Amino acid sequence: MRRLPLSLAAITLVSLGIPLINAASTLLQGGTIISFDETFQTPLILRNHSLLVIDDRIASIFPSSSSSRVPPNTTTIDVTGKILSPGFIDTHRHGWQTAFRTIASNTTLFEYAVLYGSTSQAQHLFTPSDVYFGQFAGMLESLNAGVTSIVDHAHGTFSREISGAYLNGTVDSGARVFWCYEIQDLQNGFSVNDQIEDFKELKNQLASRGETVTTLGLAYDSFSSSSLDEIQTVMELARESNISVLTTHYVAGPWIFGLNSPTLLHSFQPSFLNNTPFPIIFAHGSFMTAQDAILLRQTNQYISTTPESEMHYGHTHPHSFLIQDQASLGIDTHFTFSADMVTQARLWLQSTRLFLFSQVLVQDWEIPQSNPMSVNQVFHLITRSGALALRRNDLGVLVEGAKADIVLFDGDSPNMLGWEDPVAAIILHSNVGDVTDVMVDGEWRKREGELVAKEGVIVPFGTTSSDQGDGDDADGDGDDAESETIMRAVRTGFLDSAKRIQGLWAQMPIPEFSGISASGVPFGMPRREDVVRGEQDGY
Repeated sequence: MRRLPLSLAAITLVSLGIPLINAASTLLQGGTIISFDETFQTPLILRNHSLLVIDDRIASIFPSSSSSRVPPNTTTIDVTGKILSPGFIDTHRHGWQTAFRTIASNTTLFEYAVLYGSTSQAQHLFTPSDVYFGQFAGMLESLNAGVTSIVDHAHGTFSREISGAYLNGTVDSGARVFWCYEIQDLQNGFSVNDQIEDFKELKNQLASRGETVTTLGLAYDSFSSSSLDEIQTVMELARESNISVLTTHYVAGPWIFGLNSPTLLHSFQPSFLNNTPFPIIFAHGSFMTAQDAILLRQTNQYISTTPESEMHYGHTHPHSFLIQDQASLGIDTHFTFSADMVTQARLWLQSTRLFLFSQVLVQDWEIPQSNPMSVNQVFHLITRSGALALRRNDLGVLVEGAKADIVLFDGDSPNMLGWEDPVAAIILHSNVGDVTDVMVDGEWRKREGELVAKEGVIVPFGTTSSDQGDGDDADGDGDDAESETIMRAVRTGFLDSAKRIQGLWAQMPIPEFSGISASGVPFGMPRREDVVRGEQDGY
């Protein structure tokens, strides 16, 4: 890859509106950088290279042995032995649900909708503080795992107070979040018109704060069920608001929800796929058709495959491997499993390999000649593909001029020691504990294994003085003390919320499903597995 001289990098940054005088600069010196080859659309491995960050951008990448200039007062960090990766991108999440963590480990999709989704009792029982702390804690989990960008399908916007707290928790976390306010039919008196006005107010508030890392999008799941007037109103809101992205659930098949297909959106006049200034991300696409795939390619729209949730809940994804050129990966409901995108990539890689191997070996009784999917390809899905789904060429890659969203892996950990291929090391050998440092928009959100709070955050909702700390700094490092104080307050607030929410949900009966579903499709009983000798099955 051609190295951009610092003088040209400076011109590039100035053209982006970033002044170099007094701009914060950090030099990551001597690591292995997973950059990007635009010609071949594959990772470009740069060994013993250095990366210079100025303000929120990557200013230059160059061999560590070269004598490139760096600005005065640059902070230099030795990253010898570490792997520098682009920040990972999660294109489908519901961030507010963190308080449900571990209480839905054996759910199905129908049970989720009844007990934990936006139409459940959550719309009546969650408070603004529950949503604030749940969102903040959920985004911290992502940052801890090197997930720097998240598309949040924000369907926990149950009232003006709650949506405001939800957005505040998002901004305060310091993650790069595409926060997509869902316009939905709630049963608590908060009407669609109320939600539209609320969205407009939040948009103005965000603009007045000068916030740029969190951007607003919209979520809408009623293209197949609402009136044409409402659909057109929502789409006009999206256009006039200059949103960053619109996202919608598309599951289909036997399921009665998520019928918002590319084919349906293309059928409106004019087509929503062809005539929108913003990208549209279809979450899941479990039972997409060949026509859907054709339309995605023609209009350059993307799906978000969520491997673990689609296996956990039973969405399944029988055809998703056929449209990976217009796909990204997401988490979905992080309260049922981790928010680590490397785990999602590994699951998707190996399950896709299994399926394609089986076609040759089991169906045709032939020996596979090659491996059908590579580590480079699945790495692409959690980095560059996520950026393309968002139409953000400045994300998902470590190249000059891109946003400084950077993840550092410890290449000397016991499970990564001896690596040759850094992409394989991350995809197949790493765990969250190997993520030592995370930078978002040029600012550290994790440093030397510890999360770093966004500067100046004031945690609301009555946290005590002991939670907030007394401001003393025994080590003389005020920044560290402030970060620890914020993290302590978030931890305390979240634990209180989770205890209350989990107590309420423990009193709710687990729904049973039998007979014929509302869609007319009968319920069926999958075989229940037995892992124990004798009469018990260990379930």
